[in-house]
Amino acid sequence: MKLKTIFGVVALLSVFAIIAAAQSPAYRISAPYSHKNLTIFLIHGKDETSKTNILTLQEAMQRQILRVYETSDVNELAVENVSKQFDVFIQSGDIVKGGKQDRVLAISIIIPARSGRIKIDAFCVESGRWQKRGNEDAGQFSSSNERIVSKELKLAANGTRSQQEVWAKVSEAQDKLSRSVNAPVTSSASRSSLQLSLENGKVAATAGEYVSKLSSLIEGKPDVIGYAFAVNGEINSADIYVSNALFKKLWPRMLKAAAVEAVAEHDSRASAAPLAKPEAIKAFLSDADKGRVEERAASGSTRIVTRDQKDSAVYEARDDKSKTVVHRAYVKKQ
Repeated sequence: MKLKTIFGVVALLSVFAIIAAAQSPAYRISAPYSHKNLTIFLIHGKDETSKTNILTLQEAMQRQILRVYETSDVNELAVENVSKQFDVFIQSGDIVKGGKQDRVLAISIIIPARSGRIKIDAFCVESGRWQKRGNEDAGQFSSSNERIVSKELKLAANGTRSQQEVWAKVSEAQDKLSRSVNAPVTSSASRSSLQLSLENGKVAATAGEYVSKLSSLIEGKPDVIGYAFAVNGEINSADIYVSNALFKKLWPRMLKAAAVEAVAEHDSRASAAPLAKPEAIKAFLSDADKGRVEERAASGSTRIVTRDQKDSAVYEARDDKSKTVVHRAYVKKQ
């Protein structure tokens, strides 16, 4: 009996060790790369999948193999992967353009080939429209080329999960961008649309300068699975993916979003030297993983695990079918 008890305790401790290891993987953080007020840190680690048939949402919509349908519910859309061979990765924060109003998709999920229609959480990022815009299709969404661009928006969509808060943070982001580029960034086609503000010529050109300086830094680094960034020397966010192959596909889009945030938050008085160091990024990731855990079922086979505390939050998408963590999003609150 005592022997069984000892074995039981050992087994229990082993489970705890596995859980702890899953929460705090061994990452290496490379030296900072900076342009103006944006500093990038690369996160190196092991691939958790060898699958190479995963497309991004942007790729899949361009190829017309993933369809995003309007449901007439502000906070829910339907997606369908009609491909016979490709899975599609949707990341929380991806904006889809069209429908009755532009939306941001609110969970990270892999949509399998020939999925059928799957409901997915969403938030409106265009508060002033509920009808067809121009020649767009009110029943479907045409593209996904942009992402939400502030940590406040990430927290509103993933943490508070409040539509009113998302609208407020969209307006705040538009105001900051307008001040930074010294011109209105709202569009006459729909002044409340974050998507159209991100398409603004001055915003695109200013962010493009950052992108051209930093886009090549992942070249020749096959073990990079994520990145973290700081704005004005302060840690902002980090994203870690299931493989280097997926990260490389997402990198241009993620860098652009970080660049737009740096444009919005540009402070000429801030020090040009990066204040954050690789050690600080590693500590940020480790500390954030210790937050209070909540778990909920999401769309398809995805479960969302949230680790929340006063100064940080982690949003982790787990795929129950493949038993992998597809995406970890870290956000610094303060």
